[in-house]
Amino acid sequence: MASSVHSLLGAPDDHTAPQQAPRRPYAPTRRVTPANSVLVPISRVELAQCQTTANPLRARPNPTLAPAAPSSLPPPPASLPARPPPPTAAGAQPHKRPNAGAGYDLQEQEQARKRWKGNHDSRTVADHYNARPNTDREARRDSPIIGLKKFNNWIKSVLIAKFGRREDARDQPRVRVLDLGCGKGGDLPKWAKAGTEEYVGVDIAAVSVEQARQRWQNMRGPRFPATFFTLDCFESSVEEILPPDSVMFPFDVVSMQFCMHYAFESEHKVRTLLENVTRYLRPGGVFVGTIPDAKNLFDHLDNNTEAEDPLAFGNAVYSVKFDAREWPSPYGHRYTFFLQDAVEEVPEYVVYWDNFVALAAEYHLSPRYCADFSSIFADEQEDAHFAQLLRRMNVMDAEGNAEMDEDQLDAAMLYLGFAFVKLDPEAGDGEAGGRVEELQ
Repeated sequence: MASSVHSLLGAPDDHTAPQQAPRRPYAPTRRVTPANSVLVPISRVELAQCQTTANPLRARPNPTLAPAAPSSLPPPPASLPARPPPPTAAGAQPHKRPNAGAGYDLQEQEQARKRWKGNHDSRTVADHYNARPNTDREARRDSPIIGLKKFNNWIKSVLIAKFGRREDARDQPRVRVLDLGCGKGGDLPKWAKAGTEEYVGVDIAAVSVEQARQRWQNMRGPRFPATFFTLDCFESSVEEILPPDSVMFPFDVVSMQFCMHYAFESEHKVRTLLENVTRYLRPGGVFVGTIPDAKNLFDHLDNNTEAEDPLAFGNAVYSVKFDAREWPSPYGHRYTFFLQDAVEEVPEYVVYWDNFVALAAEYHLSPRYCADFSSIFADEQEDAHFAQLLRRMNVMDAEGNAEMDEDQLDAAMLYLGFAFVKLDPEAGDGEAGGRVEELQ
């Protein structure tokens, strides 16, 4: 018995031990990761990915526990007509990508890496969103901030419906969309309902771009043609990635949702962004997006007098920590942002709105709308279609109770929505070459 145990443990046997083959050196010819990568301790981004992965074996939240008290929002109108049917892209042929089902293309990844010229903060942001799991619908429902996510999606639906359509078209208002910061493609259904004729998505996070492409491929019903590219549009020109056939006709809408503030690290990045926004945007076209509201951020900071850290504020859902309260420039005013189940302490920058409006004017962009999320909700819940959408998206019930609690509501109100229209320089200021509905 002892002999067999020693054999199992690899003990030498003078009679039966085979002669060992000479060791071959470890020298892979197609290395994907650095040689010492397995020795590096787990990073903060990898830790966030482990904590938020959509593991089906992970325990779900206990449904027997009492839910957090819902927040009270103004009630919707008493009578809500049926929602009009969304427009469909009838006859649209899906764009086919070679080897689309072959997984992530290593050659494409290497090309994206060479195009990427970002600094440390840019890499941190890209690594974070690359690490975020692309969860399924069931996992998203289990998110601890699902109410906040639904509310933000409703806000984006409102902005896209208001500004993501061509109002000057004689027939169906089909639009060509450039989505800078497309992420994992969560807004694709919204653009489908807005009557999108063609879509181009761009993002700094290569893994997110691939997931957006897969989401588009799995969309139900007719799909508009779509292409996806990896690029840091704050450092590089979109000319580097957009093929000539995709810019034969100008875009009607450029969208930037919850991402433009990352550019405000420097004036150079903001100017590069504005050049990318306007380069292929038609006169009369719209630049629409969402960003943190600087006024709201500083109001929170000023009201947080009893905190141990005077540069930080937040609640159980989110936290904000500034590097400094005062900053000598409208660029580079940095803070660290955390949002439960969404953002893992990434660097962000304050957008000083008046300065941005003045800079955008140099690129023939004229502001047509700017309102914080609280104002957008107060105004647009009175619209019959958007009130119906509030209930269909389970943002709030018929009694006016929101699914998100007070902490989520506080986090949601940190943001604002905006829309610019591109003026026609040859027509003179004030002539946009098209009509944009302005919200009051």
